[in-house]
Amino acid sequence: MHGEIYASGWMNRLARGFYERDPLDVAPDLLNKLLVVSAGPDRLVARIVEVEAYRGSEDPASHAYRGSTPRNATMFGPPGHLYVYFTYGMHHCANVVCWPPGRAGAVLLRAAAPLSGLEAMRRARAREIGDRELLNGPAKLCKALGLTRQADGIDLVSGASGVWVGDDGVEPPADPAVGVRVGIRNGTELPWRWWVRGDVHVSRPLREIHSSWSASLRA
Repeated sequence: MHGEIYASGWMNRLARGFYERDPLDVAPDLLNKLLVVSAGPDRLVARIVEVEAYRGSEDPASHAYRGSTPRNATMFGPPGHLYVYFTYGMHHCANVVCWPPGRAGAVLLRAAAPLSGLEAMRRARAREIGDRELLNGPAKLCKALGLTRQADGIDLVSGASGVWVGDDGVEPPADPAVGVRVGIRNGTELPWRWWVRGDVHVSRPLREIHSSWSASLRA
């Protein structure tokens, strides 16, 4: 059923207004949306199942905490663009840019469930690997989908580059799992990570936090 839907292209690209909001609002709303990458003859489609929010100058873990640089300039640009950075000398990570121009914010795409183009994803990972492990981490996601620094700054709303985020009618979870962000040194107490509870494609075994504590630290 899913394959027929994706093959027919029945999905709507997210509008600019979707992204022009607080990353803390955009992040949980991205869950169950579709990340689409057209790579030559292949159309790669994956359902986003795990995300993290970063709030620019208000967030010590954000790349934009100390202002604009050539590396993070995309974060200060129009919302609805892709911010891709290179880390540890070997990995790329992809984020969607939020908030109006001039105010940096982004949502890291941490994990996704592969739906279409799986063989192309496996080739990009250069190894025989199960569906569950294809996209279960931000670096794995970028590797499998071919997202590098060359994709930094592309417009997800126009879709002209062949990369965009779509909505096929599957709603975000009404009660997503919430936890703290990982792989960072600062802001480790902030519960700005969301995932689809029970989904096997999330990046690692995760510990949820109490919803009332999450609400108190969200402001």
